[in-house]
Amino acid sequence: MTIAYELKDHVAYLTIQSPPANALSSTLIYDLAEKLDGIAQNTAIKAIVLKGEGKFFSAGADIKEFTSLQNAADYEVLAEKGQQLFDRIEHFSIPVIASIHGAALGGGLELAMACHIRVVTENAKLGLPETTLGIIPGFAGTQRLPQYVGTAKAYEMILTGEPISGGEAQSLGLANKVVKPEELDHETMKLVSKIAEKSSVSINSIMNLIPYAKTEQFSKGVQAEAKAFGKVFGSDDAKEGVQAFIEKRKPNFQDK
Repeated sequence: MTIAYELKDHVAYLTIQSPPANALSSTLIYDLAEKLDGIAQNTAIKAIVLKGEGKFFSAGADIKEFTSLQNAADYEVLAEKGQQLFDRIEHFSIPVIASIHGAALGGGLELAMACHIRVVTENAKLGLPETTLGIIPGFAGTQRLPQYVGTAKAYEMILTGEPISGGEAQSLGLANKVVKPEELDHETMKLVSKIAEKSSVSINSIMNLIPYAKTEQFSKGVQAEAKAFGKVFGSDDAKEGVQAFIEKRKPNFQDK
């Protein structure tokens, strides 16, 4: 099981356990969906904390698994599966708080952005580095990031592939709270306990209402992203970029 589960004081703690990078494999996506099914049935749970074990929250999607896929349709389906799970998290009736240390990159940041609240360590790295591999974000990153940091910063972060620090994430509105690494668990628990002491009736009602602020364009954009993800992943540059990543060298893009 790639996700550990613990229940304490009305809070469900989900810990990603997929060393070394806590990469988002299809198994991890399936396990997370299964854990949410169980949590949805438990009326005692008022909040969820999602965190990563080891050095990272999650350093991205499972690139090696990606390379085993054959054609554009397979990549599109993969993107849609991740998008559906993250959409479910965003519309979940119980608040999900991402507790981020080390790195939340690529699919890891896309997962964190689907959560409702983010607590990050000041030295954490957050980014969408997909373009450095000749590919693009596929789990709604192109649609969620601009909503937090604005379009100009989203263009910069995605086009350069360069991550930002936890401190910068907070100043841009991507993180709610920035803390020292050793204070992450304590500060996350402090915030979550304030939520867990409220009535489930009001919590569930708020969780249902805030998503109305999203426009219909969002779901259209997410569909377009999945289609583009499949198309780009089939390109020669994507093959070269992924191979270069695996071989730990600089890619030689031919723009095709």
